[in-house]
Amino acid sequence: MEYKPFLADRLNTEPLIFRGCSSSELGVICLGAALFWFPVGLILAALAGAVMMGLGVAALAVIATIVVVASLFQRLKRGRPDGYYQQMIITRLHDRGWYRSRLVRRGGTWDLGRRL
Repeated sequence: MEYKPFLADRLNTEPLIFRGCSSSELGVICLGAALFWFPVGLILAALAGAVMMGLGVAALAVIATIVVVASLFQRLKRGRPDGYYQQMIITRLHDRGWYRSRLVRRGGTWDLGRRL
């Protein structure tokens, strides 16, 4: 028998709207892509002498970036619990010393410290 999640299980998470990404994730992807591609497109177009063409190329590059990154997130999130990739990114930044994580990353047995 195949497991199907109850509707109530999905109510606590943000709905997925494009390739497994929620609207907030797509907003961050779009903002990052726009902050990168519009200056790059304008600089390259100014060097070529066609500034308006640079805006068009940058807009197409933003759309392509959104599709590619959303596809990567879809592959990354497949079969994983909610918030998995956020925790993965935080732990990798913590391992490199760029961010101080508050996640508990200790293996082994735990003790309450009380004696019976």
